Amino acid sequence: MTPHLRLGRLGEDLAVQYLEQAGLVVLARNWRCREGELDVVATDRAQLVVCEIKTRSSTDYGTPTEAVDDAKAARIRRAAWQWRQHYRLWHCPTRFDIVSVLWPPGGRPKVDHLIGAF
Repeated sequence: MTPHLRLGRLGEDLAVQYLEQAGLVVLARNWRCREGELDVVATDRAQLVVCEIKTRSSTDYGTPTEAVDDAKAARIRRAAWQWRQHYRLWHCPTRFDIVSVLWPPGGRPKVDHLIGAF
């Protein structure tokens, strides 16, 4: 596994731990369909919560959150529709969050959770 992929996996694991500690129940990770991939699908027991996880080692090329542009958000929305259809939950209210992990080499990770990001 490349260092870049390894950092992404570690960041995703940390983000899931953060979400579970915040009371969310993770229903799926890395769910794939023709529209793309959903990093995390969870519930807060009131609604479906689709989380895009972005991990970076620095902000040299922008913050992790800035990596989710309008086109990426649209792909995530379409993939979430596919997920809801697959599980016959198209009626569920859905929120879209971003969990940003900034993890500098040799440093401590910083997790930010942007609720209702798009």
